[in-house]
Amino acid sequence: MLYQLYETQRSLMEPFSDLAQSAAKAYGNPLSLFGQNPFAQRISAGYDLMHRLGKDYEKPEFGLRTVDVDGIGIAIHERVEIDKSFCQLRRFKRFSDDPATLEKLKGQPAVLIVAPLSGHYATLLRDTVKAMLKDHKVYITDWKNARLIPLSEGKFSLDDYVNYVQEFIRHLQASYGNCHVVSVCQPTVPVLAAVSLMASRGELTPLTMTMMGGPIDARKSPTAVNNLAMNKSHDWFENNVIYRVPSNFAGAGRRVYPGFLQHSGFVAMNPSNHAKSHYDYFRDLIKGDGASTEAHRKFYDEYNAVLDMDADYYLDTIKVVFQEFSLVNGTWDVKGVDGKIERVRPQDITSTALFSVEGELDDISGSGQTEAVHSICSGVVASEQKHLEVAGAGHYGIFSGRRWREVVYPQVKSFILSHQPATVLAQAPGVPSKPVAAPIKQASSSAKTVTRKTVRKK
Repeated sequence: MLYQLYETQRSLMEPFSDLAQSAAKAYGNPLSLFGQNPFAQRISAGYDLMHRLGKDYEKPEFGLRTVDVDGIGIAIHERVEIDKSFCQLRRFKRFSDDPATLEKLKGQPAVLIVAPLSGHYATLLRDTVKAMLKDHKVYITDWKNARLIPLSEGKFSLDDYVNYVQEFIRHLQASYGNCHVVSVCQPTVPVLAAVSLMASRGELTPLTMTMMGGPIDARKSPTAVNNLAMNKSHDWFENNVIYRVPSNFAGAGRRVYPGFLQHSGFVAMNPSNHAKSHYDYFRDLIKGDGASTEAHRKFYDEYNAVLDMDADYYLDTIKVVFQEFSLVNGTWDVKGVDGKIERVRPQDITSTALFSVEGELDDISGSGQTEAVHSICSGVVASEQKHLEVAGAGHYGIFSGRRWREVVYPQVKSFILSHQPATVLAQAPGVPSKPVAAPIKQASSSAKTVTRKTVRKK
């Protein structure tokens, strides 16, 4: 019922939002009759703000057309490699007419970025993808909005998420011999489960796992997000935040955790900051500060675009990650695509290097939650583990913005490169393994003897 009421309100507000946009343009045009008003700039700014507060935000584009590699412009072609019911594996293929540059691109590492399925679209990681495209072959999980997925496609659970990740990893391994995995926030848990299951079966596992700001052990430094999930019962979530998709969407009747509820929760965490941001936007419009207003629009076009999550997946995550702590307690069983139940055993991972990244001021995944991955991955030798705490960085700062580009990314790049074989030979199923060159290690005389270290950066 709540979802239907929300949609009714949104539909009623839509014409008023469009009218406000038209009024903003009319008053903002100095050549129009309305623009002659001495208060025209203020009135235009007010209508513009009204439009943005009332409009419906659709899924943004990645919009990555080119990237600069050593001063040479590289064309980017975005395409879907695998199209699943609830997710697309999206590739950003790079093209160049320069033979030397093309040869360089071919030898760079292949990276699977697993984007969060926690309310926002994968485009939230646009800055992450843009930076990594300079030095890597980049793939990303682009999760679909559950309200647009027909009931005929079935349900989607946390187990399905884990199975998707395994399939995507195998796809990259089949193309390149092996790959690297980067997970941001929520997917750190299912990614670790996916790689653990592959290791337990004796499958080839990724060369590296980089885990950024995720709730591996949500008991450590619990945040407001964690406390809500911990203090409410599983039944409370099912009875209070799960609704059926209204009839005007393709997924009509599907049980979901609506994106608008998640967005309300995000805003409620820092309401004063958002209010100030909108007021500053209003003032910048009056001053004619185009750069600041455009930055505001870009941020909120992304921030306000949210998706629905299938109820089974959402409730599984609450239970497994935030209530039973199944991963760190060693009690998590996952159902595979073949119906077989397997226990998640991170200690079975031995050949995948591990890099964890946390923000000092992260208010979503608290201090120590991501670093906890090192204690449960006991099969990875200490010299192949690394931890980075970014001083002054919040949750979004570790994968987007200046700190990501200047502090985090250089270390992620170096970590991946140090574990990238000089030659990776792709193997077809059933074909005996061929020799693979040893990984290129960072130039450091103490690299083999240094245990996992915490690095703090300003």
